[in-house]
Amino acid sequence: MNHSNIMRNKMKFSLIALLMMLFVSSATFTYAQKEKVTKGEDRLKAYDLHKEMKEKSSFKDFKWSFIGPTNISGRVTDVEVVAPKGKNYTIYAAAASGGVWRTDNEGVSWYPIFENQATSSIGDIALDPQNSEVLWVGTGEANIFRSSMAGCGIFKTADGGKTWKHMGLHNTNTIARILIHPENSNIVYVAASGHEWTKNKERGVYKTTDGGKSWKKILYVDDLTGAIDLVMDPSDPETVYAATWQRIRKKWNDPRTLKNYSKSGIYKTTNGGKNWKKINKGLPEGKHRGRIGIDIARSNPNVIYAFVDCYELVKAKEGEIDSYGRKKKGYIKGAQVYRSDDKGANWTLMSGQTDKMKTYMERHSATYGWVFGQMRVDPNDENTIYTMGLRLNVSNDAGKTFRQLNGMHADHHGLWIDPDNSDYLVNANDGGVSVSYDGGKNWKSFTDNLPIIQFYNVGFDMADPFKVYGSVQDHGSYRGTVMKMGNRFRAVEFERAPGWEDSHHVISPEDENLVYAASFYGAINRTYYKPGKKYSWGDTESIMPKIFDDEPKLRGQWMAPFMLSPHNPDIVYHGMQYLFRSKDKGDTWEKISPDLSLNDKTKMGDIPFQTLTAISESSLMYGILYAGTDDGQLHVSKDGGKNWKLITNGLENGRWISRVIASKYDMSSVYATQNGKRDDDFTAYVWKSEDYGTTWKDISGNIPFGPVNVIREHPFRKGVLFVGTDTGVYVSEDDGKNWEVLGDLPSCYVHDLIYHSKHNVIVVATHGRGMFALDATKLLQKKK
Repeated sequence: MNHSNIMRNKMKFSLIALLMMLFVSSATFTYAQKEKVTKGEDRLKAYDLHKEMKEKSSFKDFKWSFIGPTNISGRVTDVEVVAPKGKNYTIYAAAASGGVWRTDNEGVSWYPIFENQATSSIGDIALDPQNSEVLWVGTGEANIFRSSMAGCGIFKTADGGKTWKHMGLHNTNTIARILIHPENSNIVYVAASGHEWTKNKERGVYKTTDGGKSWKKILYVDDLTGAIDLVMDPSDPETVYAATWQRIRKKWNDPRTLKNYSKSGIYKTTNGGKNWKKINKGLPEGKHRGRIGIDIARSNPNVIYAFVDCYELVKAKEGEIDSYGRKKKGYIKGAQVYRSDDKGANWTLMSGQTDKMKTYMERHSATYGWVFGQMRVDPNDENTIYTMGLRLNVSNDAGKTFRQLNGMHADHHGLWIDPDNSDYLVNANDGGVSVSYDGGKNWKSFTDNLPIIQFYNVGFDMADPFKVYGSVQDHGSYRGTVMKMGNRFRAVEFERAPGWEDSHHVISPEDENLVYAASFYGAINRTYYKPGKKYSWGDTESIMPKIFDDEPKLRGQWMAPFMLSPHNPDIVYHGMQYLFRSKDKGDTWEKISPDLSLNDKTKMGDIPFQTLTAISESSLMYGILYAGTDDGQLHVSKDGGKNWKLITNGLENGRWISRVIASKYDMSSVYATQNGKRDDDFTAYVWKSEDYGTTWKDISGNIPFGPVNVIREHPFRKGVLFVGTDTGVYVSEDDGKNWEVLGDLPSCYVHDLIYHSKHNVIVVATHGRGMFALDATKLLQKKK
C-alpha cells in the first residue's frame, strides 16, 4: 500500500472514529437531557397531554368494564356532609387513591365527581360553610402509606363536582387539612405535610385571602417539617392552631421520629397567621413527639385536645412480635391524649392513667401510629372525644377511659359528627364509609356501591370462564370470575383467596386448583383448592426457602416476586435478595444467585429493602433469567443462574425496577420499566434491549409521564406492547416508537395488567378503582 493510500485510510478511520464519538456523545447528551417530571406543574401539563392523547386515540372507542369486587370498598381519608340532615342527604367521600365520590341519597348510590384529573390521591376535602356546592379538594394522601400516591395541589368546584379548577400549591404533594373561614369564603388555610420521600420547602401552613388566586406561606419550619393538622377557634376565626410533623419516609424505614428530630409540635396564631407561638408546655419532649392530631371543643373553645404519637421507648417483653411477625426490640408509648383548658397554654396527659388504659393506648395504633393521628371532639360535649387508629375509639370522660366502636372495617382516618345530633356519625376507614345513627352502636357500611378497591396485582387461571386473583390493601386476597356479556363484562362479587394484602398470585396452567401466593415480605405459600369448595386456611402450606443459621437473614419486598417457569410449571422461581428455584413445586429449593442488590448496610432498617422486585424467564430458552431490584439493579443469567451479569448501563440510576419481561418473540430482547415514585420522580421509564441488556434504548416515546408499573407484550402480535401507569393504560403497535391511550379508563393507578391469551381479554388491577376488563378481540383484528 502506498503512502497516499495509507494517509487516506488513516483519515478515513479518524473520520469514522470522530463520527462515532459524536454519535455516542450525542446519544449520551440526549439521554442526560431526558426531561424529568418531578414538579406538580409538570404533571399537570403532562396530564393535559394525556387527555389530548385520549381524545385523539384510535382506541378511544374501546370500552373498559368494571368487573368488581362488588362486595368490598377501599380506603377513605375524609368525609364531608351537607347539613342539616333531613333537608340534605349529600355526603362527599375522599378516597385515598380513587378520587372523590358523592351521594345525594345518603349512600344508596354513589358516583365519582373527581376522576379525570392528574392525580386521584386525596388528602382532605372541605365544604364551604356558605355554599354546600363549593368543595375544596386537597390532593395527596397525608397518611403516607407505602402505597400512598402524591398529589399536585388543591382543586375547587363551585357546582358540586361538575367542573373543577386547579387553585395552586402544585408542589405540596400531600395536603393534610383545609380550613375555610366561616364568614369569608375567600379565606382558606391549608396544611401541607410535605413530600413523602424527599425533602421539600413546600411544607407548612398556607393561606389565601382571594379564594385561591394567590397563596402565602404563613408558617414554615424547615424542609423536613410540614403541617399535619389545623383547627380554628369557632368563637374567633383569627385564632388557628396548627400541628407540625417532622418526617420523611425512607425506602427501608417507615416514617418515624429520629434521634435528631425535635420539631413536631403545636403552634397557635391569634391574628390569622401573621404571628405564631409554640404551645407545647406539658406535651412530651420534642424528641419524643411524632404525628399529632388536634381538635377543639365547639361547645367550649377554651378546651383543646392533642392526640400525640409518643416515641418514648418502652422495653419489649421477651418473645414479643409486631404486626408483621417481626421480633420486637422495644416499642414506643404510642397513642396519648392531652387536654388543654386554657387554649393551649398548658397541656395535661389524660390517657393511660391505669395499667388497663396504658395497655389499651399502647395497642391503639399498633406499630404504625404515623398512619393515623386523627381525633374529633363532640361538638356538643367537651368531654366526649373520638380517636382513630386500628379501631374507632370513644371516650366520655375527656380521654381517661376509652372503648372501641365496632361494626365496621378497621383502620380509621376521618369522622364527621352532626352538630345538631351527636348520635349521627359518618366515618372514613380502610373499608370505605360507614354511618351510625345511634352514637356508634350500629353501623351501615357502603361496601357494595363505593368501588374504590385498592388492588396491588392481578393473576389468572386458564379455566372457562376464567378467574382473576388479586391482593387488596387491608382486605387480603380475593378472586372473582370474569363474566363476559357480549363485548362487555359484568361486575361480580369476589371471594376470599390465598394470600394477604400484599400477595402476587400465580396459578398453575395445568391445574386451576393449585395456587401460589405470598404473605408479608416474601413468605411464599402453596394452596390446593378442594374441587368445588371455597378457600380455607387449612388448604395452604408454607413453602418458604430455608437458610442456615449463619447465613444473612432473607429480605423480601412487601410484594416479593415469584413465577412458574414457562417451560415447566413444576419449576418455581422466588425472589428475595437472592433468586431461588424449586423443581418440585416448592418442596425443595436451591439458591441460584448471589445477593443481586447493592446490599448497602447503611440502607437497611425495619422494612426489607435491597430486594428483588421483578423476575422473568425467556419462554424461548430455559435458563435465560432476568432479575431486577428495588434499588435499581438489573441482572441477567444465560445459564440458569450459574453466572450473572449486571445490565444497568443506560437505565435510570437507582430507580425501582417495576417490571422486566423477556420477549417471547426474540431470544435476545427484553423489556424493563422503572418506577421513580420513591424518589418523587414521575417520569415514564420504559426500556428495550436487543442484546440481553448490554445496551438499552428508551421506548417511553410520547407517554407524557409515569410512574410506570407494568409492561406486557401482546401474546400474538409482535411489537404490540401495553404499559400500565399511575394514570391509565397505553398501547404501542410499533414496539414503543409511538403510544396511544387504550380505551376509556378514568384516571387511575394501574398497578398490574394481564392479557389472557385464551380468551383475548385484558384485565387491569387498579389501586383505587378495583379491576377492569377489556375485550381485546378488536385489538387482535385491528392490524394483522
